[in-house]
Amino acid sequence: MTTAPEHYDRMLAAHYTWMLGSDIHAVVREQAELLRGLGVRALADADAAVDLGSGPGPQTLALAHLGFSTITAVDLSQVLLDEVVAHAETAGFAGAVRTVRADLLEALPHVAESGTAAAIVCMGDTLTHLSSPADVRSLLARTASALRPGGHLVLTFRDLTGELRGDDRFFPVRSTEDQLLTCFLECVDDGTVMVHDLLHTRSEGKWRLQVGSYPKLRLASDWLSGEARRAGLQVRHADAGPRGMRVLHAIKPNW
Repeated sequence: MTTAPEHYDRMLAAHYTWMLGSDIHAVVREQAELLRGLGVRALADADAAVDLGSGPGPQTLALAHLGFSTITAVDLSQVLLDEVVAHAETAGFAGAVRTVRADLLEALPHVAESGTAAAIVCMGDTLTHLSSPADVRSLLARTASALRPGGHLVLTFRDLTGELRGDDRFFPVRSTEDQLLTCFLECVDDGTVMVHDLLHTRSEGKWRLQVGSYPKLRLASDWLSGEARRAGLQVRHADAGPRGMRVLHAIKPNW
Protein backbone atom coordinates (compact mmCIF):
# COMPACT_ATOMS: atom_id res chain seq x y z
CA MET A 1 0.00 0.00 0.00
CA THR A 2 1.29 3.46 -0.89
CA THR A 3 1.78 5.74 2.12
CA ALA A 4 0.94 9.43 2.13
CA PRO A 5 4.63 10.51 1.94
CA GLU A 6 5.23 8.13 -0.98
CA HIS A 7 2.12 9.42 -2.75
CA TYR A 8 3.23 13.04 -2.33
CA ASP A 9 6.76 12.30 -3.53
CA ARG A 10 5.53 10.41 -6.57
CA MET A 11 2.57 12.54 -7.56
CA LEU A 12 1.48 15.57 -5.56
CA ALA A 13 4.54 17.41 -4.22
CA ALA A 14 5.36 19.01 -7.57
CA HIS A 15 1.79 20.32 -7.82
CA TYR A 16 1.06 21.19 -4.19
CA THR A 17 1.36 24.98 -4.48
CA TRP A 18 -0.84 24.83 -7.58
CA MET A 19 -3.40 22.83 -5.54
CA LEU A 20 -3.47 25.66 -2.99
CA GLY A 21 -4.28 28.18 -5.70
CA SER A 22 -0.73 28.98 -6.93
CA ASP A 23 -0.49 32.17 -4.83
CA ILE A 24 1.30 30.87 -1.73
CA HIS A 25 1.36 34.31 -0.12
CA ALA A 26 -2.44 34.57 -0.25
CA VAL A 27 -2.63 31.30 1.68
CA VAL A 28 0.00 32.61 4.11
CA ARG A 29 -2.20 35.64 4.85
CA GLU A 30 -5.21 33.40 5.40
CA GLN A 31 -3.30 31.12 7.76
CA ALA A 32 -1.78 34.06 9.67
CA GLU A 33 -5.26 35.47 10.18
CA LEU A 34 -6.51 32.11 11.46
CA LEU A 35 -3.63 31.77 13.92
CA ARG A 36 -3.88 35.40 15.03
CA GLY A 37 -7.57 34.92 15.72
CA LEU A 38 -6.73 31.99 18.00
CA GLY A 39 -4.27 34.15 19.93
CA VAL A 40 -1.14 32.52 18.51
CA ARG A 41 1.68 35.06 18.35
CA ALA A 42 5.22 35.50 19.60
CA LEU A 43 5.51 37.15 22.98
CA ALA A 44 9.31 37.36 23.17
CA ASP A 45 12.18 37.79 20.72
CA ALA A 46 13.39 34.22 21.22
CA ASP A 47 10.03 32.48 20.76
CA ALA A 48 10.38 29.37 18.59
CA ALA A 49 7.73 27.46 16.67
CA VAL A 50 7.51 24.12 14.84
CA ASP A 51 5.48 23.41 11.71
CA LEU A 52 4.88 19.65 11.40
CA GLY A 53 4.10 18.59 7.84
CA SER A 54 4.94 22.02 6.48
CA GLY A 55 4.29 21.34 2.79
CA PRO A 56 5.49 24.36 0.77
CA GLY A 57 5.36 26.57 3.85
CA PRO A 58 2.09 28.52 4.26
CA GLN A 59 1.97 27.92 8.02
CA THR A 60 5.74 28.33 8.38
CA LEU A 61 5.58 31.79 6.81
CA ALA A 62 2.42 32.65 8.74
CA LEU A 63 4.28 31.94 11.99
CA ALA A 64 7.14 34.15 10.79
CA HIS A 65 4.66 36.98 10.13
CA LEU A 66 3.37 36.51 13.69
CA GLY A 67 6.80 37.28 15.10
CA PHE A 68 8.35 33.89 15.89
CA SER A 69 12.10 34.22 15.66
CA THR A 70 12.77 30.61 14.67
CA ILE A 71 10.35 28.37 12.80
CA THR A 72 11.33 24.78 12.07
CA ALA A 73 9.53 23.35 9.05
CA VAL A 74 9.34 19.54 9.14
CA ASP A 75 8.35 17.46 6.13
CA LEU A 76 9.39 14.24 4.41
CA SER A 77 9.33 15.80 0.93
CA GLN A 78 12.56 17.52 -0.04
CA VAL A 79 10.76 19.09 -3.00
CA LEU A 80 8.36 20.84 -0.62
CA LEU A 81 11.09 21.81 1.85
CA ASP A 82 13.02 23.42 -1.00
CA GLU A 83 9.90 25.45 -1.76
CA VAL A 84 9.72 26.54 1.89
CA VAL A 85 13.25 27.90 1.64
CA ALA A 86 12.52 29.72 -1.63
CA HIS A 87 9.30 31.27 -0.29
CA ALA A 88 11.02 32.30 2.94
CA GLU A 89 13.75 34.07 0.98
CA THR A 90 11.18 35.88 -1.17
CA ALA A 91 9.24 36.99 1.93
CA GLY A 92 12.36 38.14 3.79
CA PHE A 93 12.28 35.41 6.43
CA ALA A 94 15.26 33.31 5.33
CA GLY A 95 17.03 33.90 8.64
CA ALA A 96 14.04 32.75 10.69
CA VAL A 97 13.18 29.53 8.86
CA ARG A 98 15.02 26.24 9.02
CA THR A 99 13.93 22.98 7.40
CA VAL A 100 14.23 19.42 8.64
CA ARG A 101 13.46 16.39 6.50
CA ALA A 102 11.89 13.96 8.93
CA ASP A 103 8.77 12.02 9.81
CA LEU A 104 6.47 14.33 11.76
CA LEU A 105 5.87 11.73 14.48
CA GLU A 106 9.58 11.23 15.12
CA ALA A 107 10.75 14.82 14.66
CA LEU A 108 9.70 16.62 17.85
CA PRO A 109 12.27 15.22 20.30
CA HIS A 110 15.00 16.24 17.85
CA VAL A 111 13.82 19.71 16.80
CA ALA A 112 12.42 21.02 20.11
CA GLU A 113 13.76 20.30 23.56
CA SER A 114 11.25 19.53 26.28
CA GLY A 115 9.35 22.60 27.44
CA THR A 116 10.80 25.02 24.87
CA ALA A 117 8.39 25.45 21.93
CA ALA A 118 6.09 28.47 22.04
CA ALA A 119 3.88 27.07 19.27
CA ILE A 120 3.51 23.81 17.37
CA VAL A 121 1.20 23.49 14.37
CA CYS A 122 0.20 20.51 12.26
CA MET A 123 -2.16 21.84 9.62
CA GLY A 124 -3.56 21.20 6.17
CA ASP A 125 -4.97 17.73 7.03
CA THR A 126 -1.46 16.37 7.65
CA LEU A 127 -2.54 14.77 10.94
CA THR A 128 -4.66 12.22 9.09
CA HIS A 129 -1.53 10.97 7.30
CA LEU A 130 -0.42 9.19 10.47
CA SER A 131 -0.74 5.42 10.45
CA SER A 132 -3.08 4.86 13.40
CA PRO A 133 -4.96 6.53 16.27
CA ALA A 134 -2.12 5.33 18.51
CA ASP A 135 0.28 7.45 16.46
CA VAL A 136 -2.01 10.46 16.94
CA ARG A 137 -1.90 9.90 20.72
CA SER A 138 1.90 9.67 20.57
CA LEU A 139 2.11 12.91 18.62
CA LEU A 140 -0.11 14.69 21.14
CA ALA A 141 2.02 13.40 24.03
CA ARG A 142 5.24 14.51 22.34
CA THR A 143 3.71 17.89 21.54
CA ALA A 144 2.64 18.38 25.15
CA SER A 145 6.19 17.58 26.24
CA ALA A 146 7.82 19.93 23.70
CA LEU A 147 5.57 22.92 24.45
CA ARG A 148 6.52 25.39 27.12
CA PRO A 149 3.85 26.38 29.68
CA GLY A 150 1.35 28.59 27.87
CA GLY A 151 2.51 27.26 24.48
CA HIS A 152 0.03 26.73 21.66
CA LEU A 153 -0.91 23.67 19.62
CA VAL A 154 -3.00 24.17 16.47
CA LEU A 155 -4.26 21.25 14.39
CA THR A 156 -6.39 21.39 11.25
CA PHE A 157 -7.86 18.26 9.71
CA ARG A 158 -10.83 16.93 7.80
CA ASP A 159 -13.36 14.95 9.82
CA LEU A 160 -14.07 12.07 7.43
CA THR A 161 -15.98 9.93 9.96
CA GLY A 162 -19.30 10.47 8.20
CA GLU A 163 -20.17 7.85 5.57
CA LEU A 164 -19.79 9.20 2.04
CA ARG A 165 -21.99 7.71 -0.65
CA GLY A 166 -22.55 8.17 -4.36
CA ASP A 167 -21.55 11.48 -5.89
CA ASP A 168 -20.59 12.86 -2.44
CA ARG A 169 -17.39 10.82 -2.67
CA PHE A 170 -16.00 12.96 -5.52
CA PHE A 171 -14.23 16.28 -4.90
CA PRO A 172 -12.88 18.60 -7.59
CA VAL A 173 -9.67 19.98 -6.08
CA ARG A 174 -8.68 22.49 -8.76
CA SER A 175 -8.78 22.96 -12.51
CA THR A 176 -6.91 25.29 -14.85
CA GLU A 177 -6.44 25.32 -18.60
CA ASP A 178 -3.74 22.65 -18.58
CA GLN A 179 -4.33 20.81 -15.31
CA LEU A 180 -7.21 19.14 -13.47
CA LEU A 181 -7.16 17.33 -10.13
CA THR A 182 -10.11 15.32 -8.86
CA CYS A 183 -10.22 13.35 -5.61
CA PHE A 184 -12.37 10.27 -4.92
CA LEU A 185 -12.82 8.99 -1.35
CA GLU A 186 -13.53 5.38 -0.46
CA CYS A 187 -14.37 4.51 3.16
CA VAL A 188 -12.68 1.37 4.53
CA ASP A 189 -13.77 -0.70 7.51
CA ASP A 190 -10.38 -0.37 9.27
CA GLY A 191 -11.02 3.25 10.28
CA THR A 192 -9.39 4.80 7.24
CA VAL A 193 -10.52 6.32 3.98
CA MET A 194 -8.69 5.59 0.75
CA VAL A 195 -7.92 8.77 -1.16
CA HIS A 196 -7.76 8.28 -4.93
CA ASP A 197 -6.26 11.23 -6.82
CA LEU A 198 -6.79 11.63 -10.56
CA LEU A 199 -4.46 14.24 -12.05
CA HIS A 200 -4.89 15.27 -15.69
CA THR A 201 -2.13 17.42 -17.20
CA ARG A 202 -1.94 18.74 -20.77
CA SER A 203 1.32 19.21 -22.62
CA GLU A 204 1.75 19.98 -26.33
CA GLY A 205 -1.97 19.49 -26.85
CA LYS A 206 -2.09 16.01 -25.30
CA TRP A 207 -3.65 15.08 -21.97
CA ARG A 208 -1.93 12.68 -19.57
CA LEU A 209 -3.65 10.96 -16.65
CA GLN A 210 -1.79 10.09 -13.46
CA VAL A 211 -3.57 8.11 -10.73
CA GLY A 212 -2.51 7.38 -7.17
CA SER A 213 -4.05 6.29 -3.88
CA TYR A 214 -3.17 6.39 -0.19
CA PRO A 215 -4.97 5.95 3.15
CA LYS A 216 -6.04 8.68 5.58
CA LEU A 217 -7.27 8.27 9.13
CA ARG A 218 -10.89 9.03 9.91
CA LEU A 219 -10.59 11.25 12.98
CA ALA A 220 -13.59 12.64 14.84
CA SER A 221 -13.28 16.11 16.30
CA ASP A 222 -14.66 15.05 19.70
CA TRP A 223 -12.24 12.13 19.90
CA LEU A 224 -9.26 14.32 19.07
CA SER A 225 -10.27 16.92 21.66
CA GLY A 226 -10.52 14.20 24.28
CA GLU A 227 -7.09 12.82 23.40
CA ALA A 228 -5.57 16.31 23.60
CA ARG A 229 -6.99 16.71 27.10
CA ARG A 230 -5.66 13.29 28.10
CA ALA A 231 -2.23 14.45 26.93
CA GLY A 232 -2.47 17.27 29.48
CA LEU A 233 -3.49 20.10 27.14
CA GLN A 234 -6.34 22.57 27.58
CA VAL A 235 -8.59 22.69 24.52
CA ARG A 236 -9.68 26.25 23.81
CA HIS A 237 -11.23 25.89 20.37
CA ALA A 238 -12.59 22.96 18.36
CA ASP A 239 -14.75 24.04 15.46
CA ALA A 240 -15.06 24.39 11.70
CA GLY A 241 -12.40 26.42 9.92
CA PRO A 242 -11.47 27.55 6.39
CA ARG A 243 -11.18 25.24 3.37
CA GLY A 244 -13.48 22.63 4.93
CA MET A 245 -11.12 21.92 7.80
CA ARG A 246 -11.77 21.35 11.48
CA VAL A 247 -9.58 23.44 13.78
CA LEU A 248 -8.37 22.34 17.20
CA HIS A 249 -6.48 24.87 19.35
CA ALA A 250 -5.04 23.85 22.71
CA ILE A 251 -2.51 25.27 25.15
CA LYS A 252 -0.17 23.75 27.68
CA PRO A 253 -1.27 24.79 31.17
CA ASN A 254 0.96 27.07 33.26
CA TRP A 255 1.22 24.59 36.12
